[in-house]
Amino acid sequence: MSNVIIKVEGLGKKYLIGHEKQERYTALRDVMVNGVKGWGRGLRQMFQKGNDAMVTGDEIEEFWAVNNVSFEIEKGEAIGIIGRNGAGKSTLLKLLSRITEPSTGRIEMNGRVASLLEVGTGFHPELTGRENIYLNGAVLGMTRVEIKQKFDEIVEFSGIEKFLDTPVKRYSSGMYVRLAFAVAAHLEPEILVVDEVLAVGDAEFQKKCLGKMEDVSKKEGRTVLFVSHNMGVIAQLCKKCIVLNKGGVEFFGDTQTAIEKYLRGNNTENTEGGYVNNKSNYNVLKVAQIYLTDDKQLTINKFKHDEPIVMHVDIETEETKLHDVTVGIAVLDKLKNKVFTTIHKPDFTNTLKPSLKCSIPANFLTPGMYSLDVALFSGAGNVYEYLGDKMPFDIFDNGSAFAAFEGNNYGNVFANCSWSEK
Repeated sequence: MSNVIIKVEGLGKKYLIGHEKQERYTALRDVMVNGVKGWGRGLRQMFQKGNDAMVTGDEIEEFWAVNNVSFEIEKGEAIGIIGRNGAGKSTLLKLLSRITEPSTGRIEMNGRVASLLEVGTGFHPELTGRENIYLNGAVLGMTRVEIKQKFDEIVEFSGIEKFLDTPVKRYSSGMYVRLAFAVAAHLEPEILVVDEVLAVGDAEFQKKCLGKMEDVSKKEGRTVLFVSHNMGVIAQLCKKCIVLNKGGVEFFGDTQTAIEKYLRGNNTENTEGGYVNNKSNYNVLKVAQIYLTDDKQLTINKFKHDEPIVMHVDIETEETKLHDVTVGIAVLDKLKNKVFTTIHKPDFTNTLKPSLKCSIPANFLTPGMYSLDVALFSGAGNVYEYLGDKMPFDIFDNGSAFAAFEGNNYGNVFANCSWSEK
């Protein structure tokens, strides 16, 4: 017997985009003609399947937000959906949730679907929190008795007992999210669809939600589709991921591979190739190039927190006798504060172009944005070269214990301290 709960074949969603021609002036005749054209175009679109909005403009362009997407998801899987802004993630979820109709293809879903795509999805603003719990449950196909059995759990999880009989139009966005997620997760849908909406909640509630989604998937055997830009949370919650690119599926498989494809792209080489110093005249010494590689010797600028980072510095000189030269590298955080500094004395005995490398160990720098200061100087206080704030690079959470708190400040380094219990 097949265990497939979601089957998607050749799914596509087309929208029409209007563009206005830029003209120096518009005559009355042009206004009248364009008005008739727009009326005719709108009438035509009313009878076209799969085009949601009527568009205006002199030129109409077809835009496929989702294009020829096919995949199968088994019962009990937690699947991450990742991709850059505009890749088609939210449109795909709306199609799966039957909020919008596809232009092409088909979807087979064997079970009840609960969707949390926008703040307060399915809520009526004039009704109270209590009334919206019953309304949302009824929409999901639950009986009043079933909702009543889960009511106390929903309220406790949401943490908004004090405002339960207040119209939800007076709720903050965080309160909306708390109640909406609590309802969606506790009314036992076979398929739970969650968009980036959890980013609205506070860190404590996000962690609570992630724990609930893990329980829903692993303990209760239900299916979770989860969209997020927080790679640490994706790595922690999902074993498989769908990577969307320009409306199509670029990859579907192991989460770690998916995250790397999303963050680094198909091109494993950093297109900038690091920092290259092109100045021709210099004072005795110069830093010719700075670049970063991973443990596979690929030149990149995005790293997982649990992989080493190798910093490369190429030096050039025209002097045949150099002594007492020191290379210093300082790692800067996103606020341009120095995290640490390391120094080295290169050997110019056999070459005028020494190439140096220095490794930052895995699990040392916390997720965030960093850059480098590089300097060449002598013990006598001579500064031959100084390059400030060069070679920016990112470190992303690959599923650490801090993943649920990504975005909060928990320092720049993971301290390898010695712990014991009394």
